[in-house]
Amino acid sequence: MRCPFCAHDDSQVKDSRPTEDNTAIRRRRQCESCGARFTTFERVQLRDIAVIKSGGGESPPRREPFDRAKIEQSVTIATRKRGIAQERLDQLVSGVQRQIETLGENEVEARAIGEMVMDGLRQLDAVAYIRFASVYRDFTEARDFEEFAGSVRDVAQS
Repeated sequence: MRCPFCAHDDSQVKDSRPTEDNTAIRRRRQCESCGARFTTFERVQLRDIAVIKSGGGESPPRREPFDRAKIEQSVTIATRKRGIAQERLDQLVSGVQRQIETLGENEVEARAIGEMVMDGLRQLDAVAYIRFASVYRDFTEARDFEEFAGSVRDVAQS
């Protein structure tokens, strides 16, 4: 494993243990060159999955490899300052990844992934759900927020 500090190719594993939800192995490593310590995660990947991104307008759709880190980043931004435990965020992201992998398809639309994330956030935190939706659904006016928040409130009351 390449050291993120000095780019040396060799590191030594100092500690390995499963993550809280048993979906990955956390490894503490130490670079053999500079001595820096860093953490890596090993996860099961059932197959290579391509994400189909809509081209928008006249341009054709494009494909890119599925990247769990993009979901993690989006969820982290949506839940910032909401006091949600990292373990619950990891469970959400792992759940979305499992849903994608169990579809049995080699390609999945970005729109479907966004809906899966929204479903998970809706159950986790209403504010994070609205934050994510505002970017995902491209809210452009305050009225968009009002209408969406109203629909969230109506669902919560029923």
